[in-house]
This record gives sequence, C-alpha cells and structure tokens, in this order.
Amino acid sequence: MKGCDMTTQDTDFDHLLRANLERVFNERDEDKRRAAIAELFVEEPVMYEPTGVVQGRSEISRVAGELLNQFGPTFRFVPDGVAVGHHGLGRLAWHAGPEQGPVAVTGADVAQIESGKISRLWVLLNPQ
Repeated sequence: MKGCDMTTQDTDFDHLLRANLERVFNERDEDKRRAAIAELFVEEPVMYEPTGVVQGRSEISRVAGELLNQFGPTFRFVPDGVAVGHHGLGRLAWHAGPEQGPVAVTGADVAQIESGKISRLWVLLNPQ
C-alpha cells in the first residue's frame, strides 16, 4: 500500500494509539480534541464502530465528545498493556468506566497507520 509503514521501526504504535485514547477519546475540550485529531489522523480518516462508520476528522471529534457527555464527567478510557503492531497495523487494548467506579466496557482499538498517522480506526468491543 502506498504510504503504509512497512516495519515496526517506522511507527511508535504505543505512542500513537495511547495519544489517540488520551488526547481524543478522553479529551473534553473540543478545541484540544480537534487539534489532537489533526495531529494524529490523516486528512480524511475513517472510524469503524460497532454501530456505524464515521468519516472525517470533525465527525470523529463529534462522536468522541458525545460519548464523553453521554457517560458523565469521570468516564475515562484506560490503556491495558502496550500497543503492538507491524506493517502499518496497530492494536491497543483498553477498558473504560468512571474513574473510581467499576469497568463499564472493555475493548481494543485497531488502527491502520499511513505515514505515521491513523487512517482507519476500528473500535472493537468485548462481549459483556
């Protein structure tokens, strides 16, 4: 694939996927979230969620903001372990819930990386 990083040395998968979790999906400030998306994602990214497909940076920001608003002010995503990847594909497991409460959901983000940025993101939820 054109623009696809071909070895694990080309991309810091852990840094990129943790930054996505913290700076996009845990960020409640819309301006900061949009700036992070511009830094971490290609110009026209696609995110695949269990309930639909989200296209574009502004839509990803909107969905992340709505998710945080829906689950309350202390809801957070927390990485589980270290992200792994190679040949332009990375995976980071996570859990989420209220900061002092029980885990509400677990899953993983799987990302296709092109030129050091996320081009496609699959949000995979574990069965409850």
